[in-house]
Amino acid sequence: MLHVLRVHLPSDIPIVGCELSPYVLLRRPDSSSTTDDVTENSPLDGYFLRCRWYRSQGDKRVAVCSVHPTEPATLQCLECSKLKLPGNKSYHCSSQCFKDSWKLHRAIHAYAASIIRDNPNEDDEPFYCFNSTGSAVVGKGTGPSNTGHPNGSSILGSTDQVGVEPWYEVGQGKTYTPTVDDVGHVLKLECVIVDAAVGSIVTPAKTLLTARVIPAPSPTPRCMIPVNLLNGLTSDMSGSVGTFTVLSYNVLADLYATSELYSYCPPWALSWSYRRQNLLREISGYRADIICLQEVQSDHYLDFFAPELEKLGYTSVYKKKTAEVYTGTVYAIDGCATFFRRDRFALVKKYEVEFNRAAQSLSEVLVPPFQKKATLSRLLKDNVALIVVLEVKEMSQGAEVSNPGKRQLLCVANTHLNANPELKDVKLWQVNTLLKGLEKIAESADIPMLVCGDFNSVPGSAPHLLLATGRVDPSHPELSTDPLGILRPVSKLSHHLPLVSAYSAFVKLGAVPGFEQQQRRMDTSNNEPVFTNCTRDFLGTLDYIFYTADSLLVESLLELLDEESLRKDTALPSPEWSSDHIALLVKFRIKQR
Repeated sequence: MLHVLRVHLPSDIPIVGCELSPYVLLRRPDSSSTTDDVTENSPLDGYFLRCRWYRSQGDKRVAVCSVHPTEPATLQCLECSKLKLPGNKSYHCSSQCFKDSWKLHRAIHAYAASIIRDNPNEDDEPFYCFNSTGSAVVGKGTGPSNTGHPNGSSILGSTDQVGVEPWYEVGQGKTYTPTVDDVGHVLKLECVIVDAAVGSIVTPAKTLLTARVIPAPSPTPRCMIPVNLLNGLTSDMSGSVGTFTVLSYNVLADLYATSELYSYCPPWALSWSYRRQNLLREISGYRADIICLQEVQSDHYLDFFAPELEKLGYTSVYKKKTAEVYTGTVYAIDGCATFFRRDRFALVKKYEVEFNRAAQSLSEVLVPPFQKKATLSRLLKDNVALIVVLEVKEMSQGAEVSNPGKRQLLCVANTHLNANPELKDVKLWQVNTLLKGLEKIAESADIPMLVCGDFNSVPGSAPHLLLATGRVDPSHPELSTDPLGILRPVSKLSHHLPLVSAYSAFVKLGAVPGFEQQQRRMDTSNNEPVFTNCTRDFLGTLDYIFYTADSLLVESLLELLDEESLRKDTALPSPEWSSDHIALLVKFRIKQR
């Protein structure tokens, strides 16, 4: 007869919107073990596994802390209620927690107040600049308010301990996705073996209890900041006359999101079931017209990103790397994905750049036979780039068109370069190869260009300088790393594209009042953000959006994050932010020429 040997969850902390998929080990009648589903429709020797999910009803619904979501809340910020902020943003587990997070919390108040001030007639909640689907909003009546508390908080009523009865059935089947109704409650999974002939239970139930369900901690909203102040232009997320927005984001592929690399991140926040929902909330909320993602795992592109963003009006193309990675259980591969709004753009042409193929061509033409093996060993690193040429279907309402009979095209490159810090020559060669390809496209058409991605190169490095200035100084120290001689002569490391890093616009504002905070998050020595990648062992900028300055104008930029707000969770990824990189978002205007 069939028996349930073991029931286990990867994490006992359930999160709203994140599917719970337990590991259930069964013993077959022949004494062998299996984790395969044995359902009512396909019983084994007349028996099948039946799973039911239950929610505890004996314990009171419990509000949870907005900073430490595994802790029950004891304080609520009254100002958040006045500003109509979602309830799950207003709760804290202790006075010290509230005080420690007060600086960031006050910034949220200021942002919400500014939205109310700018949109006095809006009925919607003003807080979010992105959708809050899946985030729990705990009602204000969770607990009675008592005496006042520092910084305008109130004490919540005490909560009872968990009771084991009664239980309310909430799901049938092995998996279950918690809802907002489950927040603050314990879930129970019950597994039994059933006789298919008579429908009776024939084994004792194997049960598993979870911790209390917590709401998905949504990322703190980041607002767009106008930078084209000289023309008196305003900014918003949706685009206006003749404008479009571009997002670039390394989303951290699941195959790299291991507890060994990110031991400071709670396992439940590192799980793909959680991160995918948090990433989707963030990405969809930016409402970008063009989205360039890196480290998109191939199966996750097909099963998640492509179908979910298709529902939101995007068409996409994908280029995976040229070699798989063994994760310990299966082989997986990541790559670059570019999405664009199908109501605004049409795909004209797609170019797939495989740096491995370029390396093979190089070895056949320029490398002596005795050096081919060493050359390929060093250059074959499986990185790729994805280039799309898009036609603008429609300019934003009211846009001036200098030549109505001419198609408006846009070229967007999306890449992820090699990460090995020892292979400086390889990174520079990859950038130069990409730029040579873009130059050929530019020669064939008068077309605005964007170069987005994770270049794994800090500001001032040879790859960054080649992109930003069109050349590399022969005395640059990184040129000394060239064992194959592929960087010589140095004169070939050049291009004529008028590329400018979009975020340098923050520095160019100078001492404009109101922009001091963003300028403090910029490194004025290189006109780039202080960081776009923040882990426990590294803080620096690796991600960029470059644009051709003769054809495009930066109107606004997504605000940068400060290190202090991220260090409260040690580093990225965290429960709030689900990648070790931050997203970059730019609003452009096409120059009329």
